[in-house]
Amino acid sequence: MRSSHLGRPGLALLLAAGLGTLAAPTGSAQAATAPVTTADASITFTSTEQLAPGVTYGSFQVDTPRGVTVGYLLTADLRKNKISLELLHPDTVAQRQVVSAMTNDQGAIAGVNGDFFNISETHDGVVPTGSASGPEIADGEELKFAVPNAQRFGPGLAPGTSTRDVFGVGVNGKARVDTLSLVGEVRSAKGTFTLDGLNQYALPVGGVGLFTSDWGTASRVRSTCGSDTSRLDPCSTRTYEVTVRDGVVTSVSQTPGAGAIPSDTQVLVGREGGADVLDDLIVGDRVTVDEKLVSVGEPKLTFAVGGAPILRDGQPLAGLDTKTAAVRSSAGVSRDGETAYLVALAGSAPASAGFTIAELADLMRTLGADAAVNLDGGGSTTIAVREPGQAAATARNNPSDGTERAVANGIGIFVGHR
Repeated sequence: MRSSHLGRPGLALLLAAGLGTLAAPTGSAQAATAPVTTADASITFTSTEQLAPGVTYGSFQVDTPRGVTVGYLLTADLRKNKISLELLHPDTVAQRQVVSAMTNDQGAIAGVNGDFFNISETHDGVVPTGSASGPEIADGEELKFAVPNAQRFGPGLAPGTSTRDVFGVGVNGKARVDTLSLVGEVRSAKGTFTLDGLNQYALPVGGVGLFTSDWGTASRVRSTCGSDTSRLDPCSTRTYEVTVRDGVVTSVSQTPGAGAIPSDTQVLVGREGGADVLDDLIVGDRVTVDEKLVSVGEPKLTFAVGGAPILRDGQPLAGLDTKTAAVRSSAGVSRDGETAYLVALAGSAPASAGFTIAELADLMRTLGADAAVNLDGGGSTTIAVREPGQAAATARNNPSDGTERAVANGIGIFVGHR
């Protein structure tokens, strides 16, 4: 594919603005009068409607050599002072919920699924946590950090990208694709050491991770399984866990535990070298734990969800897969950060030819995005919409599993949320 003859800002901005032959009156749908042709496919918008001032929802179809693929597009004009994006998420990090339920529970007008997550396990006796691979920030609260690249679920990453990459929104209200780092340390009278994880299902080998009440009740054993080179490697045989309440060590254990963590309590889990440094702590020791997520770009992010970058500076990244077509989801943003594009493909035949990741990047560019990420796909791909006059949002893309799959998180569009 190549950029359409409409050029930037492209079709999506026409939809968002309610302009041009593709636009439709609020609360109604209108077929596009002509397809948008690209080098490899023809994109035809079959409907579009305004969900609220600044928020538009539409459907399109693409004729590919593999057959027809139907997709759905949400655009959000973030210049509108009542339009914002936020993280859709269950009550805790290690928990899953369907996109329509998260959309309705949090009061969003629409949403799509988010990051890849710990959906299955090969380690005997270890239960999948259901938590996402990448970072999460919701309403300015830093919920979790990223697992090592090799511990990620999903297709391979493009060269130069990592699980630390996110799609998010800054305190200035503008969206962007960025990269987060965890800056943290654990201090006691016995020394200071670096914190390597926050509420994540996999820690780097030799690392120490922090678990808080945001994690939930899931076992913390999974964080010591796999390695920096393979998700399938065995669980570590050298682990240690330290529970800290109000800055004082209250218990220690040689194996990670499970169960809810009170709001005044922090749990430190170490593996290999990280277990050795935690083993020096005993009940009664005073401990201070500091952590924060720091972005490469400015300003500070108030919302972030993990995503694999596929488009940067208006160009698809090198090394994107060109062979495997699948049902996919994506989030993109215009060059000025003021328009967001959320895309989900239909999951059921006869409209399930899918896209390769390279094709997805070209699609997002054609729609008007300057930067974009690949989100979880397959049975996880879901778009939920609450149209004017409807009491609740419902899934619209016939998910591949036949029903909505419970997922780790999503991206919601909110009206009047700020």
